Amino acid sequence: MSPMKLHYLVAFALTIPFASTAIAQQIGEVDTAFKLFGPDHKIVVEAFDDPKVTGITCYVSRSKAGGVTGALGLSTEKSESSIACRQVGPISSAVPIPKSEEVFSESRSILFKKLRIVRMVDPARQVLLYLTYSDKLIDGSPKNSLTAVPLNGAKLQFK
Repeated sequence: MSPMKLHYLVAFALTIPFASTAIAQQIGEVDTAFKLFGPDHKIVVEAFDDPKVTGITCYVSRSKAGGVTGALGLSTEKSESSIACRQVGPISSAVPIPKSEEVFSESRSILFKKLRIVRMVDPARQVLLYLTYSDKLIDGSPKNSLTAVPLNGAKLQFK
C-alpha cells in the first residue's frame, strides 16, 4: 500500500464517529444570519447531564451552520462554543472519577472536526472543571471555554 493511501486510511479511521458518552438535549436556538436557501445560521443551546456524576448538568452553546451545506451536514462548523455547568441536585457517583475524562463529543464537520468536553478534577479545592474545545485531525483550535462546579461537601472517589 502506498504511503499516501495509508495516510488517508489512517485519517479516515481516526475520524470514525464514536458514540458520545453523554446525550445532549436541545434547549433552544436563535438565528444569527438569514440564508435565502436552506436554514439560517444559528446558535444552539444544549444541555447534558454528566454521565458519571449525578446532580451536574452542563449547558453548551455552539454555532450551527445554515444554508444548503449546513442542511446537508456538509459544512464545517465554527470552533466557538461556551459552557456553563451547574449543580442541579445532590452530587454523587457510584464509580471513582478519573482525574481527566472526555464526557461528551460531537462531530462538527463531515470528517475532521469534533467538539469535545472534558471533565477534570481539582481534589485540593474540591471542584470539578469542565473544558470545551474543538479539535481537528491536523490541528486543533485554541478557542475554549471552562466552567467549575464546587462539590459542596459531596464525597466522590477519584482515580
